[in-house]
Amino acid sequence: MFSPVWLHLVWDNEHIRSTESACSQAASILFWVISLDKSFLLDKDKQRFFFDHYGVTENDLEHYLGAALSAGGDYADLYFEYLSSTSLSVDESMVKSASQGISAGCGVRVVSGERTGYAYTDDLTASRILHAARTAALIASAPAKTPVAGFQQTAARSLYPVTLPSVDAEITAKVDLVMRGDKAARAYDPRIQEVRAAYSDELRNILVVGSDGTFAEDAQPLARMNVSCIAKTENNSARGGSGGGGRVALDFFFGDKNPEFFAREAARQAILQLDAREAPAGEMEVVLGPGWPGVLLHEAVGHGLEADFNRKKTSAFAGLIGKRVASEGCTVIDNGTMPWRRGSLNVDDEGEPTQETVLIEKGILKGYLSDKLSARLMGIADTGNGRRESYEHIPMPRMTNTYMLAGQDNPEDIIRSVKRGIYAVNFGGGQVDITNGKFVFGASEAYMIEDGQITAPIKGATLIGNGPDVLTRVSMVGNDLKLDEGVGTCGKDGQAVPVGVGIPTIKIDRLTVGGTAKKDPGGFMQ
Repeated sequence: MFSPVWLHLVWDNEHIRSTESACSQAASILFWVISLDKSFLLDKDKQRFFFDHYGVTENDLEHYLGAALSAGGDYADLYFEYLSSTSLSVDESMVKSASQGISAGCGVRVVSGERTGYAYTDDLTASRILHAARTAALIASAPAKTPVAGFQQTAARSLYPVTLPSVDAEITAKVDLVMRGDKAARAYDPRIQEVRAAYSDELRNILVVGSDGTFAEDAQPLARMNVSCIAKTENNSARGGSGGGGRVALDFFFGDKNPEFFAREAARQAILQLDAREAPAGEMEVVLGPGWPGVLLHEAVGHGLEADFNRKKTSAFAGLIGKRVASEGCTVIDNGTMPWRRGSLNVDDEGEPTQETVLIEKGILKGYLSDKLSARLMGIADTGNGRRESYEHIPMPRMTNTYMLAGQDNPEDIIRSVKRGIYAVNFGGGQVDITNGKFVFGASEAYMIEDGQITAPIKGATLIGNGPDVLTRVSMVGNDLKLDEGVGTCGKDGQAVPVGVGIPTIKIDRLTVGGTAKKDPGGFMQ
């Protein structure tokens, strides 16, 4: 069913231990001296949001990092953030909520061994940032290491070149979008009784400065629209939902993916579910449709390949580098460099350029997604996957856009190969236990496959399996890779970040389906 959480669909409900932290009184005081390349910082051709808007200077950055490392430690960084945002929703054909806001702050992190000290402030005055830096410094209690000689600017690139960020567009244009979505959904069918349309956007300016020489800035736009419907008859009701967006401007919603597109899709799903029959239960063949069903890949496999879980040996994939973990047709990628995509970033939240990382290649586990801390402790490369929800949060390894590469099979042949099974094309979300890879997903749109033909829509289908096991049962991979429309928000350890997913049509030979249909007395399922 469509999630009732409107402006973000949180996929993850696993319980994750936070980074170990301990504070101790500094045994000695030794300030790091960080010398900056003045010509680099004063280059007027470069964007300097925090320099221009808050008067931050190179001497300030030296002072803040020096205070953060005053009690020692292996590494320290500063994360400046300025976020402007808009949120609108229409219910009962009226604008029920509308808000615009601005938040700004700075987070200071100090790493000492496996321990991390973190403090933040929403006051960007020098005294408050210094206070945060000295608070974070309490994690360390050893002499400072070799000082840094200077900053190195991250190479500039532009994955989302937006001239006018949607957050700066007229509010009336955004209201028009949600009203159009409401109108189109209601016009689809008289059985559509309730509609809610929502729109949100933001522009996040960040500056990341680290004691390892990191210096990176970025301006990150994000926009998203959702429509949800409830269809009703005298004896039944059903829900449907659709949405999309990305790191795009407002004009994205004036093209093919306009409010009418999302409204019709949401209404179609709701009407379809009115006549859906109860899903059968048991172990059977399952075909996943392309696109959004990649959320199963994200949950069942992606989280288990994040380096922090593997460093702590709590992932089912720990110690399996070089081993077969999937069938030969499975190649899984995490790619933060895709233009305009919701999960893409020019740099991650530690200032590291994002990249395309091969996680599983032809069934063989090739690597993990890492941030700076995990990379250093595990002796592996930093893949540019250090992400955080805001300046109030510590970074950790997170996915960006995670998908399986297309195979050679025709999707129609995949369907024809199934004698009796389930075709799942939409999910409402799910959860996974990282330690053993077990997952549970509710299918919001699914159909029976009978004698190689897609037949009746079904409701109440739940897919239950084990991540490390399910990919070994993938016997066919379609040639129709598709990415989601741009609505995903992933939750981990209480932090939510935008992500993307994708998958081609795939066939899983055996997967447990939890259904609500009564078992046929003749033995419908063996």
